[in-house]
Amino acid sequence: MFITFEGGEGTGKTTLMAKIAEVLRKNHEVITTREPGGSMIAEAIRDVILNPKYEGVTPITEALLLAASRAQHLDEIILPAIKAHKIVLCDRFLDSSLAYQAYARNLGFDFVLNINAYAVKHLPDLTFYIDLDPQVGMKRIENREKYDRLDQETKDFHHQVRLGYLEVCQRYPNRIIKIDGDQPIEDIQNQILHEIQARL
Repeated sequence: MFITFEGGEGTGKTTLMAKIAEVLRKNHEVITTREPGGSMIAEAIRDVILNPKYEGVTPITEALLLAASRAQHLDEIILPAIKAHKIVLCDRFLDSSLAYQAYARNLGFDFVLNINAYAVKHLPDLTFYIDLDPQVGMKRIENREKYDRLDQETKDFHHQVRLGYLEVCQRYPNRIIKIDGDQPIEDIQNQILHEIQARL
């Protein structure tokens, strides 16, 4: 299975994914990965996308870099793992580009889906979207040592990202499960595990 975890900043998806992987590894072969990144080349592209020192990255360049990173990640990590019958847990995938670049950056769903045509052929089996008020999420990460370029965006931008995710949920209702992020992490973890095990 190919399972992705989505949400805005501070939603806890990275922590959740690690906890889910720990439980699933008792009975399954599991790999965890992330986007942008996941492989050496994709991680190098991640640095260009997220490092605040690259101030001149335009929205279109950002979207294209993400699509390139994703294609490399699919070929190098995700598809070989699926072929080897492993469970792949991925922190972000195409839905992030739809929420951040298509919606919040106003590039449009058609543009982002077109440049990600390769990824569209390999959509996840299941996606968990952790929904949380962006103000709560940003408060959670205010002590984070290293803010990346997206963390530093305005409150309005993060609000638009959330609206983008809600639109994506409506577009892919059979694949995406929306979970309330404003509850104890153990409760969220149990909900996610229940959904995964029902499908396994």
